[in-house]
Amino acid sequence: MVDIIFEDSSIIVCLKPSGLQSQGGANDLVAMLDGYFAENEPKAKAFPVHRLDKETAGIMVFAKNSSCAAKLSAQISEGEMKKHYFAVVQGKPEDDSGILKDLLFHDRQKNKTYTVKKSRKGVKEASLEYKTIGFADGFSLLDILLHTGRTHQIRVQFASRKTPLFGDRKYGGSNGKLALFAYKLEFRHPKTNEALCFETKPDSDESPWNMF
Repeated sequence: MVDIIFEDSSIIVCLKPSGLQSQGGANDLVAMLDGYFAENEPKAKAFPVHRLDKETAGIMVFAKNSSCAAKLSAQISEGEMKKHYFAVVQGKPEDDSGILKDLLFHDRQKNKTYTVKKSRKGVKEASLEYKTIGFADGFSLLDILLHTGRTHQIRVQFASRKTPLFGDRKYGGSNGKLALFAYKLEFRHPKTNEALCFETKPDSDESPWNMF
């Protein structure tokens, strides 16, 4: 069942659970939304405009038609859609807040991203800003705003600084469920141009969110 936060004739905003692919899978979130539309709004179809990693939970917006999808995609390209995350990392970042900038290369065969020193084919600039908002039992809770949306960006940028995310075994983190949650999404409505902001929180009863 899809956890819907907001819906109108142009868009649908929902909460993606951890462990479900947002798109590109046999039973992904797009397929679930299309199934929901088939029962409730047969003319609608889910158009993805951004993605979350399979193990990342949080807020996503989907367009209901190609025109709205194009307008939302343009906002992303122009840096107008703001994506905020909570993350729990091992240890403490060197600074309590700051901006991280790196060159990243994503190996599609390994589905893994690496920081690199020099620009070359396939290398993309990555940037984010963060602030530390909690510390407990050797872990830090971070509030993150993405400037760019690279594959595994948050995970690899912090792992490369020896503060991997809780539960991120791919990048040297501890065991457990990946502690990365897209808690707030800001954008303009593709039809009305109204400024929209949707916000929620991870389950405070689940580890490691319950440490904070």
